[in-house]
Amino acid sequence: MKEYIQQVQLPSGVVHVYAGPELFGALDYQVFQMANNNLQIPNQVYMSYTPDVHVGVGTCIGTTAVWRTKDGYVSPSIVGSDIGCGMRVHLTNLHKDELKDVKLRRKLVKTIEKYLPVDDQARGHFSDIRVEHIVTKGLHGLPKKYIPDSYTPRKSTSLTHVESSKFHIDENVLNRFPDAVWHRSHRQLGTLGGGNHFAEIQAIEIAEENRDVAEAWGLFDGQVVVMIHSGSRAWGGSVNQTCSSDMQRVMRQYELGTADPRLLFAPLEHPAAQNYVNLMYSALNYAVVNRHLIAYAIREAGKDLFGSKFEMTTLYDLMHNYAWEEEHGGQSYFVHRKGATRALPAGHPDNPQPYMATGHPALIPGSMGTASYLMVGAQGGQANFHSICHGAGRIRSRSATKRLVTLNEFASSMRVGTDEEIVVNQKSLEAILDESPQAYKDVDQIIESVVGAGLTEVVAKCKPMATVKGAK
Repeated sequence: MKEYIQQVQLPSGVVHVYAGPELFGALDYQVFQMANNNLQIPNQVYMSYTPDVHVGVGTCIGTTAVWRTKDGYVSPSIVGSDIGCGMRVHLTNLHKDELKDVKLRRKLVKTIEKYLPVDDQARGHFSDIRVEHIVTKGLHGLPKKYIPDSYTPRKSTSLTHVESSKFHIDENVLNRFPDAVWHRSHRQLGTLGGGNHFAEIQAIEIAEENRDVAEAWGLFDGQVVVMIHSGSRAWGGSVNQTCSSDMQRVMRQYELGTADPRLLFAPLEHPAAQNYVNLMYSALNYAVVNRHLIAYAIREAGKDLFGSKFEMTTLYDLMHNYAWEEEHGGQSYFVHRKGATRALPAGHPDNPQPYMATGHPALIPGSMGTASYLMVGAQGGQANFHSICHGAGRIRSRSATKRLVTLNEFASSMRVGTDEEIVVNQKSLEAILDESPQAYKDVDQIIESVVGAGLTEVVAKCKPMATVKGAK
């Protein structure tokens, strides 16, 4: 276990790094420069990196940073620009053999595009939903018709199988947003966005050592699942833009700062910090609803293609860019996770009731063309405030990937031209070359690290069959 946990002493404090020897040895010196800057924020009690860590703006993606709530700080830089970005997985009643025809997978992707806009300028199909209801009430702000299982309580998973269905906010903070933000956010509801966001059709392989957990979650070998990765779109971006100048004023007032001017933070008790927290929670509400509506669109596409017997129930929805209050060891802490996933073990009181006996699913995507994983928290995760990785983690910038990776290499990794081809909705792989597997770390090494460190366990491996990407 020790080989997967490193305590790195820096001038400003200690950062705990959860990574195997090869991954740890490959870390860029800038990762530790950023850690040193982050550790200069007053009163911090803990900071760690997951094995997918890589350089971000102000703070690395793959960071967990913790303060006591009573004298804590909040940092938009340690939340990330895409507030509430996270994962969602839905279970279907299809077996992978039903999708073995590559022509059918192509037809499925085309059908999904009818219901799920992928052009960034396209409007979502949810004009009857009010954004103010979404950002204040979360999933509870949706009209009933968008909660298709609400009429069958025993089968209902839309509101119960999520990390949080509603974040409470002070609605007065919303007055700061101009009409243009409301209009754009309304247009973007139920859309993926670009970059590494996606909706993917995958097939399940259950890990024998956790078959009992998998079956308790409703999984079976060969099951087709839908994995979704998206966030708060323009709404979250506007929160950051609106609050940045507020944070800078507070930092000047209190003479706070580090070597990195992009690292923003403020005392949690300050009104500007509380405004940010409330706006951040509104973005978390938006993000959860956005993923729900993406899943709703894919469900409609599935019924269109496979008929009324097609089922798509929520396994879980969780975030990996956020900050909120948690209790650990009887004390209240304000925990930031930027590119880090919460993974609670069985019996932890913060588990949603349906997952109290097993621990909730922790959803870890791979890179495009590689496997993703369904994990569950282990008791040893308490040492890292129950944080694990959020994905594979980039090793190359987008520009470097385009320069160094050939289309043939990308096509080979997507198994183009074979019966096992991972179908994508792009006319040319060149358009998404910067998202090729060669741009990312080896997800299997990432998973090995967090399992080896005693933070989590594998419940199932999810192999990609088809991928829908949004526009840049």
